[in-house]
Amino acid sequence: MKIINSATLQTIEAKSVDVEASFTNGLPSFTIVGLASNIIQESRDRVKSALLSNEFKFPAKKITINLSPSEIQKSGTHFDLAIALLIALYETNVVFNDFYIFGELSLDGKIKDSSSIFPIVLSLTKQKLVKNVLVSKESAKKLSKIPNINIYCVDNLDMAMQFFKFDNKEKFKYISSSFECESFSILNKSYYFLKDYELDFNEVKGQKYAIEASLIAAAGSHNILFEGSAGCGKSMISKRLKFIMPPMSLEEILEKAKLQSIDLKPIDFSPIRVFRAPHHSSTKSSIFGGGSGNSAKIGEIALSNNGILFFDELPHFSKSTLEALREPLEDFKVLISRVNSKVLYDTKFLFISAMNPCPCGNLLSISKDCRCSDLEVQRYKNRLSEPLLDRIDLYVVMNEPSVNEKVYYNSMQLHERVICAFKKQKQRAQNDLNGKLSDKEIKKFCKLDDSSSEILNKAIVNYKLSFRSINKILKVSRTIADLNNNENITKEDLMKALSYRKR
Repeated sequence: MKIINSATLQTIEAKSVDVEASFTNGLPSFTIVGLASNIIQESRDRVKSALLSNEFKFPAKKITINLSPSEIQKSGTHFDLAIALLIALYETNVVFNDFYIFGELSLDGKIKDSSSIFPIVLSLTKQKLVKNVLVSKESAKKLSKIPNINIYCVDNLDMAMQFFKFDNKEKFKYISSSFECESFSILNKSYYFLKDYELDFNEVKGQKYAIEASLIAAAGSHNILFEGSAGCGKSMISKRLKFIMPPMSLEEILEKAKLQSIDLKPIDFSPIRVFRAPHHSSTKSSIFGGGSGNSAKIGEIALSNNGILFFDELPHFSKSTLEALREPLEDFKVLISRVNSKVLYDTKFLFISAMNPCPCGNLLSISKDCRCSDLEVQRYKNRLSEPLLDRIDLYVVMNEPSVNEKVYYNSMQLHERVICAFKKQKQRAQNDLNGKLSDKEIKKFCKLDDSSSEILNKAIVNYKLSFRSINKILKVSRTIADLNNNENITKEDLMKALSYRKR
């Protein structure tokens, strides 16, 4: 019995699978067992056609393909190549050793990529289970970005058979390529960034206070809420934030690519962070993930990890969705539990939200009259609970811009300041940005001088600040200090942080 190493994807993590084949006497048949999905069952016809198209005579045997362990549900077209090789080479002395084999077969024997191959190999690499991989050239181009693995590629089934028949495998090896972007290293770790401003802040007139708050949010990954009349620039500023976000490490770029592949989106490997903006009519399951049994699906919360999650018209999201945001905003993880599966997602995203001051949107307008009663305004604002608002670091009220407003900043200026602040955070050996620091890390990195400590103590008494609010102010102050190139948090840094709290 021959065995080939492969794997299946369970939501976002891979499980190693042994593809086994047995050939016994009896009526000719071809069976796949081991909790294989309909997609895998259909591979029998693809494998038969691919083998017959390459002048291979199908054995007159009872062929059984087993996917082990049998208690795990398997899915994906990437098992095609492994199954075909087991059948094609069953009479030879070929040993597949420690190769993991992935690839979908076309009917003429060509090997194709599939959306699940990249996340599977990346997950196996993190688990230190894979060293050598055989895939198509299309797959190899993506996998070449993953470090510490040997990638071999073939075009068709015949080349795959030759690969295992001959000892010289180096000519099939795919040479990895580097990222085409700027980078720098801090403490022996590389970070990548791109000066590409498709949407630029030089298109935003006025709103100096809001743009400065956006700079702080980007530099420290602080959650931010914009409140203002319709058309004042809330969405405009939010959509430009992703282009000035901090540089990304190789692990973050690969994680982003993995989530893109799972979401069936093209993989770009760019160091521009992802921007997810679900509509307020989206269901809770589509935002947090859902499904049943073994088919749990990833949601917007997990897909925005290491990026931006933007909720426009925040009060119009369902009450259950807004309250469920508490856990991912506080713990940076969300657990999706089902009868047969439990999946834990990382949720270290920058949460940006925008809302009108009232249902009609004109409460803060200087040119339009508000049509809402006091009761309607109160009901509108009551849709946002205090525990949810307490998890938002920066609260910005935006005024209606006038015709003669000038442009204060462009994206390149802001991005350079973000990069400088990012370097200061990483030089302190922080694993996370300031906005995602734990309580223990806050005590270590957010140090106050004497005058700022006195101001904070007064603010705690006067504003009746909760423990979470104190930590929130300290984290924002730390980012402002980094932007101002201050070693410790000064009085000015703390005062500015206090100005962004919700009153």
